[in-house]
Amino acid sequence: MSNKISRRQFVKTGVGAGVAAAVVRSKPARAVVISSRNGNEFKNGGPRTAVQEAYFRIERGEDVLDAILAGVNILELDPTEDSVGYGGIPNADGVVQLDACVMHGPKKRAGGVAALEGVKTPSLVAKAVMETTDHHLLVGAGAQWFARRMGFTIEDDLNTDHSRKIWLEWKRRIDPGHYLDPEKRVTAGDRARESMLAEGLLSHDRFYGTIHMNAINTQGAICGATTTSGLSFKIPGRVGDSPILGAGNYVDGDVGACGSTGRGEANLYALSSFLVVEEMRRGAHPKDAIAEALRRIKANTVEKAPVEARRHAELRRQVLRDERPRRPRRDGDVRGEGAQVRRVRRGRTASGCYGRAYSGDGRRLATRPCRRPSASSSAPTRPCTGTPRRIPGCSRRFH
Repeated sequence: MSNKISRRQFVKTGVGAGVAAAVVRSKPARAVVISSRNGNEFKNGGPRTAVQEAYFRIERGEDVLDAILAGVNILELDPTEDSVGYGGIPNADGVVQLDACVMHGPKKRAGGVAALEGVKTPSLVAKAVMETTDHHLLVGAGAQWFARRMGFTIEDDLNTDHSRKIWLEWKRRIDPGHYLDPEKRVTAGDRARESMLAEGLLSHDRFYGTIHMNAINTQGAICGATTTSGLSFKIPGRVGDSPILGAGNYVDGDVGACGSTGRGEANLYALSSFLVVEEMRRGAHPKDAIAEALRRIKANTVEKAPVEARRHAELRRQVLRDERPRRPRRDGDVRGEGAQVRRVRRGRTASGCYGRAYSGDGRRLATRPCRRPSASSSAPTRPCTGTPRRIPGCSRRFH
């Protein structure tokens, strides 16, 4: 890329718009490390966060990818970070399955693992795939077999007391024995997730999991890594964007790098990390490149969006209705099944006055006439303005 930007601009724009972290190829005066939010939060009892650890190692001359992995390992081994590595929220069967991907810009090599069980640091297994095989991705039992042959310790269970407690609570809420219909079971699982988010049992920030980290040293060497425990309570075997080259992580040593967190399915369809890097190759500023990826994601999910939006909106409304304190019912209240009247609109028609009751989600529950019709039946139809006024012939004082 011919147009260089300052380090301050680079850091500000590289963090991106919540979908990706992008690094543009240059030779900065000092190393730069960019990560998702959790890379600046967790220390696992040590002196530095993941970003600080990676930066410290790059500054003392270590390989950029080795420095990045030392950083993300802090989160993978931290039992309190429930979206990455050890102690991550398990899948629907209560098993922690991990994904990871690494890319080395100068070497033009990459490796990844998906649905890996029993290894706390999947990013290191992904690095072993990159260094010791001519493959890019190993999954499931094959990935575990490879990790065992490479000398990694295989744990019987990666759940912690916290992740197991969260899974048991989710399982209790969906009661799968009563939802033999797959669609009803999925709906029950989504409703349980929404209610647990509303109650604070699950974190909004880490519901989708994942840490991504990019870094560049003073020689312009760029590397990137993504590691995750995946979507909370996912279907066993589900793989998102994190271990997929071009989706959850992409590095081109001559151009730049990008990675993502969030809902993997949306990102997979657009291969957004690859798209961002290609936009930068054509001369786009990192911020503009990320904006283009966001537009592409929106365009590619437009047909599914209304269905998803309605389903999740209904789940959120159900949670709010269940938790909302109810006032004593008074004579004349109009209520729908399981809903409360949040507002009433009153107006005037040619046949008289009316009152319309609406629930909190905007659904019209009923139309209720005033106690006496308007004396002027020839009055023009007009909606209520919400201002205190008296309609002739009506017993209501305010409309």
